[in-house]
Amino acid sequence: MKITKVSTPPSDVRIYQHWDGPGHEDIENKLTTQHIEDVVEIFQTPLTGHYNWDYSSADGRIRKLYRLGKELNWNADMDVDWSQTFPKSEAPLDQSFNPFNGWSVFESLSDEEKLRFGWHNLAWTLAQFVHGEQGALLVASQLASCAPSYDAKLYAASQTFDEARHVEVFTRYLQEKVGIFYPVNPNLKLLLDKILSDPRWDLKFIGMQIIIEGLALAAFNTLQMTAQDPQLKQIIHLVIRDEARHVTFGVNYLESFVETLTEEEKEERAQFAFEACVVMRERLISTEVFEEFGWNADEAREQVLSSTIMVQFRNLLFTRIMPNLKRIGLLTESVRPRFEELGILQFENLVDDGQIDWAELSKPLYDEAS
Repeated sequence: MKITKVSTPPSDVRIYQHWDGPGHEDIENKLTTQHIEDVVEIFQTPLTGHYNWDYSSADGRIRKLYRLGKELNWNADMDVDWSQTFPKSEAPLDQSFNPFNGWSVFESLSDEEKLRFGWHNLAWTLAQFVHGEQGALLVASQLASCAPSYDAKLYAASQTFDEARHVEVFTRYLQEKVGIFYPVNPNLKLLLDKILSDPRWDLKFIGMQIIIEGLALAAFNTLQMTAQDPQLKQIIHLVIRDEARHVTFGVNYLESFVETLTEEEKEERAQFAFEACVVMRERLISTEVFEEFGWNADEAREQVLSSTIMVQFRNLLFTRIMPNLKRIGLLTESVRPRFEELGILQFENLVDDGQIDWAELSKPLYDEAS
């Protein structure tokens, strides 16, 4: 095993040897030794850990979520049918949701290039899921050490395993079924760095459990509706079950903790939550794909931002975050106008994830997907 240490994430798009879609002819020219190395980037974090010597359960809701996590574990090797293969000759996503429909630059592409764009765009989306899930894996492992309560430590440990499984299943799908792997988007990397390196355990919770996990859950639900590959739909179904527990855990645990903070401390966290939402809105734009196709990134970005479909989609992603931020007490008077400028304050009174639907969370894994 060779470990290569880098100061920044790799920027190349990786193409795997078995990729047989459009553009596969120059695979060999794109392969480098980097594809068979462990490429690592070091980050430093001043963690403050907590022993807990009580070992008694103080919150039955958190303990029940932990038990559900144990009961509903799934195995990516055994519970996903990897024998399925969706043809590369077909678009991987419902094209009626393509924000570039009607845009002259996109419409000037050949049918083959439009198809290649569709697969690259899916690859970019799934790669950001992988990178985000790795961030969640690292944060959950940190929380197992630094969360103060016994129940939270147990749950964080179970979530760490969930996140490892998500990294595994999305990576395998990208490598074996798509054949294209994009680097981490700089905006997502910026937020992950902030969350991982911050010494405050509750800020890690807010950044990961409320913002990133909340956005991911909405994005997964959208992808499940638009994906054409039944296998990808199956994977998303399994991941959604886990993510719903994670967000519910974050809201319930943070609600009582935020009440113990001073007004100044609450304000710090409210400002961080707002800034994280701004960053995550930018994360949703696949600039790296635009560059792969030689497009003007600013023009393509403007097309995405002005697309009715993408405006609706981007707003949909915040329908869970806003009521959750309100529930835990982080929609302070100073940030409310800023959220209103983003056009997402309107969602604050929707149902939050603090209201636990135990029947929904307890459903068998394949109750709706089989």
